[in-house]
Amino acid sequence: MNVLILNAGSSSLKFQVIATDLERMERNADARLCRGLVDGIGGECEVTVQGGAGQRVKSTATLPDIHAAIDHVLQWLRSAGDVIPELHGLGDIHAVGHRVVHGGELFKQSVLIDGQVLKGIEDCIELAPLHNPGNVQGIEAARKILGEHVPQVAVFDTAFHASIPEHAYLYAIPYHLYTRHRIRRYGFHGTSHRYVSERYRALRQISRAETHVITLHLGNGCSAAAIRAGSPVDTSMGMTPLEGLVMGTRSGDLDPAIVNFIATKEKMSSEEVETLLNTQSGLLGISGFTNDMRTLQTEAERGNRMARLAIEMFCYRVRKYIGAYLACMEGADAVVFTGGIGENSAAVRAAIGSGLEWAGLRIDAERNAKAIGVEAEISAENEDTKSTLRAYVIPTDEELLIAHDTVRVVEGMKSKAEPHA
Repeated sequence: MNVLILNAGSSSLKFQVIATDLERMERNADARLCRGLVDGIGGECEVTVQGGAGQRVKSTATLPDIHAAIDHVLQWLRSAGDVIPELHGLGDIHAVGHRVVHGGELFKQSVLIDGQVLKGIEDCIELAPLHNPGNVQGIEAARKILGEHVPQVAVFDTAFHASIPEHAYLYAIPYHLYTRHRIRRYGFHGTSHRYVSERYRALRQISRAETHVITLHLGNGCSAAAIRAGSPVDTSMGMTPLEGLVMGTRSGDLDPAIVNFIATKEKMSSEEVETLLNTQSGLLGISGFTNDMRTLQTEAERGNRMARLAIEMFCYRVRKYIGAYLACMEGADAVVFTGGIGENSAAVRAAIGSGLEWAGLRIDAERNAKAIGVEAEISAENEDTKSTLRAYVIPTDEELLIAHDTVRVVEGMKSKAEPHA
């Protein structure tokens, strides 16, 4: 089955085509036929596509909206035989998987998209006003262009965190505000946390019930998840992605009274303060010049105090959450690093692990230095310094998880449609 994966934003469209099925999933033998990005939707766009063999094609096109962008991608796929020999036309796209950021309390698993599901996603727009509208537009465009006969599946960032218990997802505010407005912790990066926890389970060859792990998605956006018996019991992002760890441009946790304090002192509206906390804070706000961890590390090595402070705050907050989650989980077997920083910065991983020896975490310097963008265990195994809390690097692959869920939903739909003996 060739699955088209679409991640539609307000001004960009990421896409992939992955060949997979239940048998390939079992053998870990999926094939990525292409991946691409349409950037700058609403004007002159840059379109980049990379075939499965690594060949890259770049072009430009004027695309006024998401519908035009998806139509452009599909027209390219229709005639992409030179780059993707497995595709001979749009008839070779068998299903579409859509990344949807927010499913609220309505969607606790991936679902086949119909009119009712689409309305439910629209009802969640107030919870994710920057993301869900683009997701909805992407779904509508793909359904219109490809036709109703091509099954389309919604995979939600929030769904993996649906198992978090009430005492962990509620805020200590008047309960009626939750019942009226659904103010609660939802959590995000769910597809990433789920993917790496499942890969960890496969690498260790253990059951879901034996999977007790803290997963750390560290990139421009950052979140942690406490996963016990394969299901999350807590996560750092809250009702919005602003809560939790220090991020590239987001503040993470702070005293709620600070919002009004800043608004009063700086003569800003609450909306302006929220924008400041989302786009001008975090690593960028502390350092004063960048949200890129690689640049910060270079500048810190040159003696830049603010760059060093930003990195220290970033690592401290992650280490603090690990300690908290070890308490709420009553211990864990491993910590898993993923995301752009988590997968590629040995120095950040080492700094986070430093000081967690009390918890049994000891990162092996040589293993850690070699684990750049690859699956690897980085915890120490020497007899005298053996780590009892393991540490792994597992590159995330959210698109592959979306493809797998799409296959499972479509195959489930087929089995229900088959006549029973």
